[in-house]
Amino acid sequence: MATSGAGDHGQGQGQGHGRFASSLTARYSDWVLETLDELPGSFLLTDPALPGHPIVYASRGLAALTGYAPRDVLGRNARLFQGAATDRATVAGVREAVRAHRPHQAAILNYRRDGAPHWVLLHLAPLFHARDGTLLHFLAVQVPIAPAAVARGATCHTTGHLLAACRDEASRVAEDFPCATHAGKVFVDMDKRGLETEEPRVPSDSEKDMAISTANSIVSALNSYSKLTGLVVSRKRCDSIGIPALSSSLKLSLGRIKQSFVLTDSRLPNMPIIYASDAFTSLTGYSREEILGCNCKVLNGPGTSLEVLEEINQHICSEQACTVDLLSYRKDGSSFCDHLHVSPIRDASGKVAFHIWVHLDMGAKHDFSGLTPEKWLLGAVGAVRVAVRGLSASGSLLRPSQ
Repeated sequence: MATSGAGDHGQGQGQGHGRFASSLTARYSDWVLETLDELPGSFLLTDPALPGHPIVYASRGLAALTGYAPRDVLGRNARLFQGAATDRATVAGVREAVRAHRPHQAAILNYRRDGAPHWVLLHLAPLFHARDGTLLHFLAVQVPIAPAAVARGATCHTTGHLLAACRDEASRVAEDFPCATHAGKVFVDMDKRGLETEEPRVPSDSEKDMAISTANSIVSALNSYSKLTGLVVSRKRCDSIGIPALSSSLKLSLGRIKQSFVLTDSRLPNMPIIYASDAFTSLTGYSREEILGCNCKVLNGPGTSLEVLEEINQHICSEQACTVDLLSYRKDGSSFCDHLHVSPIRDASGKVAFHIWVHLDMGAKHDFSGLTPEKWLLGAVGAVRVAVRGLSASGSLLRPSQ
């Protein structure tokens, strides 16, 4: 059992709580708990590999926000924060995100330990092994949502103010709750605590930014320690093993194209990215090493429209092109308005060899050389088609060893 770590995560918590702490220390280092304890914000980590998907870490900020000390929540399912008036549709959305292993953001009515309801912005993010795509943990950040009247009058609120307000609510409790697992139930069930509630609150941009910033700090801390064990954490599931290696001739042709685009191979499981342009890496912040093997949903986030994603999937299945507008996300968590064109790329025999995804940040300035944005996007498609058809006719799309 790990003996490092501060406060409730250290000694004296028994073998049961030591098992939950080892979910982190065994993967990162014995010092990771101390580092997490020093981070601001209200957050927890859960381990989907353990029965019942229990909480394996709870921050001091979470104790301040909810009244639950870490020892009260370790080993329990995150549903303990929900109550009778928690919206079932919101919970269903969280549950689906967990099942799909995708990030999610939602305003939700939670309950403190004393039974008082309070609105929080829940920022949920899966954490994967960057090399093989194994799901390691779920990160859940809770940011208190200020009432609408307060939010309108508090334009000068900063992250520090929000954290200070959270800390002012601190309420340490002496009693211990028995650890329990809740097999098959993840962030879902509700009990019959207080019915008091109010009108739903809408999180402000600053509160959304605070959630993303907190999540970024946590992932950075985990990665700083994971280097000791060789484990690198990513919020996106990628696996470059087994993807085809493009020929040097094709890479040379693709490298001349100025637009931001990726190529994916729909013949492979999860339709992985097999090529990314320089403009794409500049736009998104992902290096080629990070992006190869990922599905294009690597750019999805809490605000990405599921309806638009379904529209894209339908066009891919029918081997048709489409152009859509959606909210995409960079590596650092910032979002951009993405004017996206997806089109099949056929080889010399007429079969679909790849799909091209051309991205245009509508919030940035561009030199289209006198063209419309649509023609600029299609210019990349045309250039890739010419390169693929020409090289496929001579059998030069992939490296000879492939």
